Amino acid sequence: MNQIDRFDYVCRAPNEYAANYKQETGGKILGFFCSYTPEELIYAAGILPFRLFGTKGEIRLADAHLQSYCCSLVRGGLEAALNGSLDFLDGAVFPHTCDSIQRLSDIWRLNAGFAHHFDAVLPVKLNTDSARQYMTEVLNGFRQDLEAAFETQISDEAIRAAIRDYNLIREKLETLYGLRSRAPGLFEPSTVYRITAAAMVMERKEFLEQVTEFLDGIERDAAGKKETGRKRIVLSGGICTHPDIYDLLARAGADVVWDDLCTGARWFEGRAAEDAADPVEAVADRYLTRNVCPAKHLDIKARAGELVDTVRRQRADGVIFVLLKFCDPHAFDYPYLKGVLDEAGIPGLLLEIEDQPPPEGQLMTRFETFVDML
Repeated sequence: MNQIDRFDYVCRAPNEYAANYKQETGGKILGFFCSYTPEELIYAAGILPFRLFGTKGEIRLADAHLQSYCCSLVRGGLEAALNGSLDFLDGAVFPHTCDSIQRLSDIWRLNAGFAHHFDAVLPVKLNTDSARQYMTEVLNGFRQDLEAAFETQISDEAIRAAIRDYNLIREKLETLYGLRSRAPGLFEPSTVYRITAAAMVMERKEFLEQVTEFLDGIERDAAGKKETGRKRIVLSGGICTHPDIYDLLARAGADVVWDDLCTGARWFEGRAAEDAADPVEAVADRYLTRNVCPAKHLDIKARAGELVDTVRRQRADGVIFVLLKFCDPHAFDYPYLKGVLDEAGIPGLLLEIEDQPPPEGQLMTRFETFVDML
């Protein structure tokens, strides 16, 4: 199986991959929903962090515990926990993401039946000295909780080693995104999406080995490659679990060249210092300085300013907002972001989705209309 086939398999069947990993290695696995989950600490404990993307199946069991206006990530994640799809997990981690995720933590703890449950309530306001102190204290508390739950010791050197591995993964993904931006035709439209999704699921050293080999080959192929002539698009939003969107956009005449997604660039942006005296502080500092989502506050202009800068850097023609229906934080942010884009002369399109995307014909009509406008 070549690297692309491996990434595609993990992206299509993450639960199967994780169940096989557990059966073959006996390793521990912790699920997480948010890119603010302190993965380096989990990884340093010898545990595989596993990104939860919800479910694309029918949601029935979760509706006994959640209102129907909760987003499909929350409802789908609980459905998968209740119907046995996530039985390979040893537990889950819940940072403060939004009110729905925070309430899901309580419902999950009381009903899902996993051995371990962790809350890591990181600060919301990130631009103060007290926020740094509080962030570090929460991460140290999480470290101690992991040690107690799994009867292990997480040394500073283990955390530094985890930081080095994660920094390498982030570097490889940034290189991948850069190659796509320079030569979008180098990849099939959804390839970068599938590789990035696989990075959040695969055993991290295995992913590093596979993505390094893939990039070594593809960088040689990139020489002399030109752009496709299609319009250049940046995606913005929370999670995107629909690779077909990339293919449909290409058919409509547009290439996704970058994104501002928590299952995309926000997951790998920023680096933690590898030689810090206190490695936990290094992890905290990355979370304090990386690009924020609506769950965090850095500066009143931080999100919109970074989005406009991303469009400029990537020479993009427009932005498509991919928002989960009923995701209040992103929905509240959207009018502000759209207003700033309008002032900057950058066209934008709002696409609200759930666990199942709209019909293909409907999406194609909207994408083709937007591309024609560009």
